[in-house]
Amino acid sequence: MALRISVSGIRGVIGDGLDAVVAARWAAAFGAWLPPGPVVVGRDTRPSGPVLLDAVSSALRSTGHDVVDIGVASTPTTEMEVQESDAVGGVIITASHNPQPWNALKLLDGRGLFLGAEANAALQVLLDTGRGHVAWDRLGGIARRDGADARHIAALLALPWLDTRAIAERGFTAVVDAVEGAGGALVPELLAALGVRCVPLHCGLTGLFPHPAEPTPANLADLSAAVRREGADLGFAVDPDVDRLVLADASGRVLNEELTLAVAADFLLGREPGPVAINLSTTALVEVVAARHGVGVTRTPVGEANVVEAMLREGAVVGGEGNGGVIYPALHPGRDALVGIAMVLQHLADTGLSLAELVDRYPPVAMIKDKFDQEGPFAAEDIKAGLGVALGEGAVDDRDGLRWSGPAGWVHMRPSNTEPIVRVIAEAASEALARDLVSRARALCERA
Repeated sequence: MALRISVSGIRGVIGDGLDAVVAARWAAAFGAWLPPGPVVVGRDTRPSGPVLLDAVSSALRSTGHDVVDIGVASTPTTEMEVQESDAVGGVIITASHNPQPWNALKLLDGRGLFLGAEANAALQVLLDTGRGHVAWDRLGGIARRDGADARHIAALLALPWLDTRAIAERGFTAVVDAVEGAGGALVPELLAALGVRCVPLHCGLTGLFPHPAEPTPANLADLSAAVRREGADLGFAVDPDVDRLVLADASGRVLNEELTLAVAADFLLGREPGPVAINLSTTALVEVVAARHGVGVTRTPVGEANVVEAMLREGAVVGGEGNGGVIYPALHPGRDALVGIAMVLQHLADTGLSLAELVDRYPPVAMIKDKFDQEGPFAAEDIKAGLGVALGEGAVDDRDGLRWSGPAGWVHMRPSNTEPIVRVIAEAASEALARDLVSRARALCERA
């Protein structure tokens, strides 16, 4: 299987496109691209992680960089370790929500930001030339730096809007499903610091996923049952690298992942009004919430790097992606499930509401997310030519696949950055309308 190379990293199936040699080649190209200085490396708990860590570390050292190994760490934790140190870059060894056989290299610049398309193109050139390795007397070293989780949590606890006493006084109990990923210790430690009783579920850090790793309602039956069994107030599910967050209410109802960002933005804009940035596939509820607070929303192509670029350009105070990714740039400009947890708990403490009461105040919408295997190139022009007949009159955005929006709702058709599939996502006032949009859009894609 070919590697998936995009702003979301270099991803592949272990033993079928991605192995230690491939990882070393990309890490060496990255090392050649970076300026002199140390590079932070973290990984999630996947069994393939240690092998890739050794390959990446050796390649970086061969290009003259000292490697700072922070061990098992979430993506946002690694981003913050780069941001808050003298590191010139970072590598996160994680395939995020992808299935067990996958792994990936997520590459960070010296600001702790994912590389954009231009930087990735430069890496491709260096990959092909094989240049950048140094002589024996200039090789880099390697050192372990412990305590990254604690530093991440300490930075969160110092946020000016976080009132740990108010959260603790609510006496919350929360179930945490970490899918045996890097959040297995990190999320319970945050909840303990906030005075929340934590019931851990799949928090053993084994890296052996007990269910599909993408945190969506369809994959979180265990969380739903545990919330009901424990009489918990809410549940939190994170993906293996802890940059996505999904919520469950006290009834065990697992909320659509799109609601995470809507709730977080609603809270933050009440404290710090300002612009918002989201991607083209994110729920329009964020725009509803932003309008209530009198601020505007910028939409971008899918991919955290694209959203962050817009946030920094527009001075956005909050944003992210509808897959459960909340970005609060005042802490660090990257998706962070821990920031999302803190915002949700503080919002509940401020309002005195339950999670169900909070989300039921939003207008009802339904989103359907479909996907199918990508057997050939995404025929954007052919699809675009048939949109008017298939979907009717509407506005079309072609910056990332095709997004059609009209009176009935919107639908976004695009090839995935992370898997060999085409995603078709639609949102409307009812599930029936959203399914109809998906059906018509998918048929159009498959005919093109």
